[in-house]
Amino acid sequence: MNNAHHIVNCPNCGGHASRHFLEKDELIRTQCPHCDYLMITCSNTGNVVEAYAPGLMAVTVR
Repeated sequence: MNNAHHIVNCPNCGGHASRHFLEKDELIRTQCPHCDYLMITCSNTGNVVEAYAPGLMAVTVR
């Protein structure tokens, strides 16, 4: 089991976030300790499994 880890820019706040490639579970987890951003995606399909980004709100476009 080889789980790679990279430092990336957080898409929410721009700070340093960590991206973990969880090969066994076929997931990619990106998380930021500065703003509490979390995004977990399927490495095969790119589908979002779980997401949390404080400060962002869903907006309905009319």
